[in-house]
Amino acid sequence: MPELTECPPFRLGESRFDQGSFYGRLRHFLDVIDPRTLFVSEKHLNECMKLLDQFKNGTLPPGVTNVQLWEAQKIKQAIIHPDTGEKIPMPFRMSGFVPFGTPVVVGLLLPNQTFASTIFWQWLNQSHNACVNYCNRNATKPTPMSTFFQGYLGAVSSAVTIAVGLNILIKRAEHFSPATRILVQRFIPFPAVASANVCNVLLMRHTELSEGISVLDDKGNVVGSSKLAARHALMETSLTRVVLPMPILLLPPLIMAILERTTLEDSCRARYPTTPHTHCGQGGRGRCQRPITRSSLKVSAREFNNDNGGNAHEFGVCVLPITCAFLCIRLPLLQKHPRLALPVHSMVCLSAFGLALPVAISLFPQNSQIHVSELEPEISAATECKILTYNKGL
Repeated sequence: MPELTECPPFRLGESRFDQGSFYGRLRHFLDVIDPRTLFVSEKHLNECMKLLDQFKNGTLPPGVTNVQLWEAQKIKQAIIHPDTGEKIPMPFRMSGFVPFGTPVVVGLLLPNQTFASTIFWQWLNQSHNACVNYCNRNATKPTPMSTFFQGYLGAVSSAVTIAVGLNILIKRAEHFSPATRILVQRFIPFPAVASANVCNVLLMRHTELSEGISVLDDKGNVVGSSKLAARHALMETSLTRVVLPMPILLLPPLIMAILERTTLEDSCRARYPTTPHTHCGQGGRGRCQRPITRSSLKVSAREFNNDNGGNAHEFGVCVLPITCAFLCIRLPLLQKHPRLALPVHSMVCLSAFGLALPVAISLFPQNSQIHVSELEPEISAATECKILTYNKGL
């Protein structure tokens, strides 16, 4: 009974978890991206494939449990392409997407990017994505290599153009302070990657708009080919490709901005070293010997403006005093050991990637449903089912 509760009866080629709920899809994709499958030996892989063949042929030896069968299928699906039957190269498996993609994400989110480094990291990211897409493609129908190459060129071109263009605009924005400019630059990879993903989808699958995609009834029978369903599929897939990089490319910059934040006190003294330190009664240059406290910080915005030629808005604030708790948010470890910034940045990216990826790709079901009234008249006339299903793709 515990096995039936925890592990359902094995179904060859199907998911172990309910794909109709978000939680079920989340657990399914956690299995799909499980990096432990990268370390499966050739011997263990062959044993798993043999076990599944025995189940298929009805020659399963006694004592084999559902847990063993589900685990065998998980390993095979993680390593072997379902259409070609060949092993997928380790860096391009879905289980390798996080460990092999994290260094690229770290590079994309590095501060103070030059034009050359921006182009390099965007190119490397789209190249990795293109290889993952190709190695996990649907190979039931032959697809010309020119189609993949067209999608690759479009993705790289759009990503590089948007990233470089936004960098130029930000560097020309005179009203941004240096700290604000660095912070904003960290968010540039997201619009570049998101637009490149959409461009890749449209270029790779544009033929579906003219040829249509298959729609299935409740028994799994093909009712026909629908162009309107193809339009819905492309819209949903494009939305998925925009949501996918959102937590991966937005969370790390926010977290690192908090961990690396320079206090406003230090910013003021670095920018305006002659500003009187009115909160401690000392004037002139140098750092205050008395720490800022909630009660001692008494500088008003008007006084700061008068003392510094009307530059209070340089820091994006116009009302002082601000509490010491807000001003002095900084991770002591990074303050004392700045060389740890890159390792900490890498760990933040890895954590965000590993946690956010399965959540993002679980938001939408793989097989979407659509009412027949939204499809072509000939589709409605060909079936009595009111709700049809189509594969939206990845």
